[in-house]
Amino acid sequence: MNRRSLLQLGVALALLAFAGWRVARWWQAGRVGSGQTFFYDLSEQRLFAGPRDAVPPIRGLNDDQTDAVRAVVISTNARPADRRPWRIAYLEMYSPELKRQMEAAQAGGPSPSMGRAAAQQHRYVRRLTDPDWHPLDTPEGERIVTEWATPGPDGLTPVVCQP
Repeated sequence: MNRRSLLQLGVALALLAFAGWRVARWWQAGRVGSGQTFFYDLSEQRLFAGPRDAVPPIRGLNDDQTDAVRAVVISTNARPADRRPWRIAYLEMYSPELKRQMEAAQAGGPSPSMGRAAAQQHRYVRRLTDPDWHPLDTPEGERIVTEWATPGPDGLTPVVCQP
């Protein structure tokens, strides 16, 4: 093979490798999450990843106390891969009654006895800086879970991030 053919072969292989890398990144971006979600330890005031199917509140980072709640983390620049603009949009936990029913159903027991509408009264949300929890089915609860989704000054709508 002459020098020109070797150069063409090298360029073709480099382009093929680049295309393979781009396809792999596209494939990863389109896949469903990792099976984990964010939790926030209230006593430690720290974010951590935990199992997506865990029903909050769960055991926190520092002891056996169940003081970790689900955290909805958003990227304010609409690029989840860039962690710098990440922030916690809101926190969520379930009442002891709903938690008990959800965990029993996950363990193969009966479906929760309370309907979806009643369950919304047993799901509580709050902003990270708020002192009080609000039932999801109240005007304040609805405001908390929707207010983060408005476009910012740059016109970008935040997106939810996964660990």
